[in-house]
Amino acid sequence: MGSYHSIAKIGEAILTVLKDARPPGFDEAQFALYQAKDFQSPMQEGVSLYLYRVTPSSTRRHLPPRIDAQGRKHRPPLPLDLYYMMTPWARTAEKQHLILGWCLRALEDTPSLPSTLLNQSGAQPDAFYPDETVDLVLEPIPLADLYDIWQVSLQHMQVSVSYIARTVAIDSALELNEYAPVQTRSFGAGKPVR
Repeated sequence: MGSYHSIAKIGEAILTVLKDARPPGFDEAQFALYQAKDFQSPMQEGVSLYLYRVTPSSTRRHLPPRIDAQGRKHRPPLPLDLYYMMTPWARTAEKQHLILGWCLRALEDTPSLPSTLLNQSGAQPDAFYPDETVDLVLEPIPLADLYDIWQVSLQHMQVSVSYIARTVAIDSALELNEYAPVQTRSFGAGKPVR
């Protein structure tokens, strides 16, 4: 599937979808990838996207080895699910709810991120193959996880939603060497020792 740049590119692609769907009246809205420390002094208005968990893929665990353009076989990709928390920020609750509403609608209208969108941002232009997509699934954040995230940030809990980017496969650069089939076996047995 993709190189190790894939994780960074998915977050940027989600923010691009949101920026492109921005309705009139939200010209000042910012869009940013957040780390835990960023919640301590959040933006005034906009949307933050926080990658809070990465797990082995729950839908496709074992992928076949990849064969590159030169016909070399590589170790199987590592399939991952990425869990993002999207938080709208605004000075008023009404505007925060409006931002949340159009973000949810925009991501529901784009449930699969195509490779053309995924490869737009960042330094690595071809992190995803042309036929690849990443599915976004709206998934509730377990209450314990949500509480832990906001406890670490030392910020009042804000309305937030969680999306899973499903089956993000990180390719291996290591080749699988194949050898010719065994023709004969030699056990190295000689005369018995007395």
